Amino acid sequence: MREAAIIFDARNSVGESIIWSPAEAALYWVDIVGSAIHRLDPVTGAHHQWATPELPTSIGLRRGGGFIVGLRQRVVLWSPGGSFDTFAVPEPEQPGNRLNEGVVAPDGSFWVGTMQDNIGADGGPKPAPDRTGRLYRISPEGQVTALSSERFGITNTMVWLDDGRFVTADTTTNALLAFDYDPGALTLANPRPFASPLPRGLPDGSTRDAAGAVYNCRVAGGAGIARIAPSGAIEMVELPVRSPTSCTFGGADLKTLYVTSARFGMSEAELAARPAEGALVAVPLASVGTASGTFAG
Repeated sequence: MREAAIIFDARNSVGESIIWSPAEAALYWVDIVGSAIHRLDPVTGAHHQWATPELPTSIGLRRGGGFIVGLRQRVVLWSPGGSFDTFAVPEPEQPGNRLNEGVVAPDGSFWVGTMQDNIGADGGPKPAPDRTGRLYRISPEGQVTALSSERFGITNTMVWLDDGRFVTADTTTNALLAFDYDPGALTLANPRPFASPLPRGLPDGSTRDAAGAVYNCRVAGGAGIARIAPSGAIEMVELPVRSPTSCTFGGADLKTLYVTSARFGMSEAELAARPAEGALVAVPLASVGTASGTFAG
């Protein structure tokens, strides 16, 4: 493994939900508080961004072209330069919640998690002490299904393992959890620890490699990614940013791990000392990754 390097000085407030588009050989991600969707060609450095009408929380590729995007409280279909067309509203009865993590599942559905809204009208942090978050599956036809009764403080991480387990996280409790997933009943059951709580940072977004290892971003000062092998062994990938948020494998050989980061909640003094916070980072790895999913709707 070679050293991680900053490849784009994005200065995102909360960079999140990074994905790799093989058709474009480009990266897409969102800046939640910055209300923008970003695109970067990591070879040429060409960068574009689009404003969103509400806070964007996640993004995924669509099989027919364009993207599925989580906004503050609704999931939309969007193509660059086009409108944001409502596709599903997971929690119309929960106006105090917002969407957070969102990832395309292996079956072509889109899974999203919710949480008590922690972003104020001024774009700054606001208290969100309640455990009101939940996990949902959105089918290619737009049907919304609650996957379990489990409640979360902050839903993060969505990884599907080859043995049928689904790995997710609650950032507020520093917990990585494994569930059994029944694709017939569309239910998650039997939650248990996936890995021991780590003393570095808190769990945010994750991805996995072809061998089944999970790569978990350690936000809130963790300054690294925890690689959790199928054996349970954990090693850290060190990063030049304090709060990595989301990661994906990209490049023609899927051997580069791309990582978003955040500067949300940092003081002016902290940012003056560490101006690269919120940047996009690349880590060349020996492991082959897995491709970003594609929504079938």
